[in-house]
Amino acid sequence: MGRIRVSTRIAAPPNEVWDALEDVGSHIDWMADAEAIRFRTKRRQGTGTVFECDTKVGPLRLTDVMEITEWVPRRAMGVRHVGLVTGTGRFTLKSSRGGGTRFTWAEKLSFPWWLGGPVGSVIGGEVLRFVWKANLRRLRHIIESP
Repeated sequence: MGRIRVSTRIAAPPNEVWDALEDVGSHIDWMADAEAIRFRTKRRQGTGTVFECDTKVGPLRLTDVMEITEWVPRRAMGVRHVGLVTGTGRFTLKSSRGGGTRFTWAEKLSFPWWLGGPVGSVIGGEVLRFVWKANLRRLRHIIESP
């Protein structure tokens, strides 16, 4: 299982960062690897929401199915990956010393055998860490821009 963790400081309070996160459908605006999101449930936020995310990293394309398992406004959002890639993910928001918010994105993912299984998880994890750091820079720019 690949473990990935990235974080950034955003010059905005947690409630403003949460405003950008709670609209799950808008995650494609700042996630370069997320091309489209389709909801499988009538719910579009909160625990129990299920959605498909068309994901593209380099030449690799797949549909990632996720269920929101944790929803604590202004603090945390957790998901369970139930598609080809399985595992869990979590966004956490904490007030940062000196103002702002520390945003942390942590994932534990297992890749299918045809993506290299455990070895693919390690290599894929490093690629995703690079992509997700850039995603957090985009999110930070969106939130901090007037």
